[in-house]
Amino acid sequence: MDAASQPLTAAGDEYTQPTGQAEAPPSTVADTLRYLGPSVIITATIVGSGEIILTASLGAAVGYSMLWWVLFSCWSKSILQAELARYIVLSGDTYLRMLNRIPGKIPGPKQPFSWPIGLGLIGFATGITALGGLIGGAGLAVSLVLPELPTIYAVAGLAVLTAALLWTGQYNRLQSIMLVFVVSFTLITVTSALLMQDTDYATTAADIISGFTFEWHVSFAVMALAAYGFTGVNAGEIAAYTYWCIEKGYPARIGPFEDTPAWYERAHGWLKVLRTDVWFTLVILTCATIPFYFLGAGVLHRIGETPEGTETVRRLSAMFTEVLGAWSLILFAIGAFCILYSSTVAAVAAGGRYIPDYLIELGFMSRERVDLRHKIIRWYGLIVPFIGLGMYWGFQNPVLMVTIGACFAAFMLPIQSGITIYLQKKRLPEAVQPHWPAKYLLRILFVVQAVLAALVIYFPILGD
Repeated sequence: MDAASQPLTAAGDEYTQPTGQAEAPPSTVADTLRYLGPSVIITATIVGSGEIILTASLGAAVGYSMLWWVLFSCWSKSILQAELARYIVLSGDTYLRMLNRIPGKIPGPKQPFSWPIGLGLIGFATGITALGGLIGGAGLAVSLVLPELPTIYAVAGLAVLTAALLWTGQYNRLQSIMLVFVVSFTLITVTSALLMQDTDYATTAADIISGFTFEWHVSFAVMALAAYGFTGVNAGEIAAYTYWCIEKGYPARIGPFEDTPAWYERAHGWLKVLRTDVWFTLVILTCATIPFYFLGAGVLHRIGETPEGTETVRRLSAMFTEVLGAWSLILFAIGAFCILYSSTVAAVAAGGRYIPDYLIELGFMSRERVDLRHKIIRWYGLIVPFIGLGMYWGFQNPVLMVTIGACFAAFMLPIQSGITIYLQKKRLPEAVQPHWPAKYLLRILFVVQAVLAALVIYFPILGD
């Protein structure tokens, strides 16, 4: 019997399910809210490059006609987010340990590893490229306020600040920082879209209706696919979400598997908390994403502005200045900084969680070395911001950099869906598997994502 076929056992992972920490789930709404938190960090990551760069750029290119696509991108992947997290918090696996349970091993320097691990390593490289676009975009936002400051100096300063913020590697501190950014950029974005309604650029009912004609613009297929990859939760953020669930303590509070009524009752209770956390993510990302699409379609499309190169953020600022006046440049700069820099910090923090797991699954590190895991997380947060700085210095094109990462993220989504379906069926007890609506929605999503992954290969490489 292979590892994937083995049911859950009582043997917990010291990182995911340390013994003696099982806890009854909250019984009231107020208590449930106290245990939310992974959604805050993941929202700070989600509402970033996909929204302010790709979503706004798509709106600028096609107008309102692909509103349906943006909503689909926001909503559909939350199903995968919830179901993959379900497996993680119940099984005691980390994300990469989960991937390594899939049959089909590749010879490695220390030990064989499963083929999704290899794809994840490729995705890690594209993610670093996208990180350069994020921190570069945040630096460009700073340059809007301080035009005398060279952008590369602003980006370098943000790299130093990011390293300092993440040196502690503490979940609670990161959650508090991200909460400030989430509240700030959500309020600024929604306020700006509402203010637009008092101008000549107002979104009308006819505009919204035109967004549900299900048009597909072949000439902008790469941009649309990239927007799908990075709008809402992307593949990397879905994976990262599982680590924030671990560090919030969901698996530890459920405890290692026991075939007892008490364990099943406890598991169902904490799964309700998890679903609430996912719903919080969905509501916030929708409220922060759609206004950017409206601003891009309602303003940039009408004036013929296309964000690109080092002028990306400045051209995006026309979404505010055209309708609110020159004074709103500062408002846009603050909002853009909050969005892009929060994504930068959260993305680097998430990446630090992957590295120890890679070392474990490749055979270079013992799973019991929780102390070493924490050290690696700290050093990753110290070093990688400067790699992002170097990537931006080399490319200096945030749209291109983010598009590279987003296209690979779209390619990875059906792999995540397929693995989740497979391992839920193989390893989770039937009593804690998803109910049939979620099961079938996840399978439909897998098929749709597989088609989109094929398009990701076709249009950038083979398309005209």
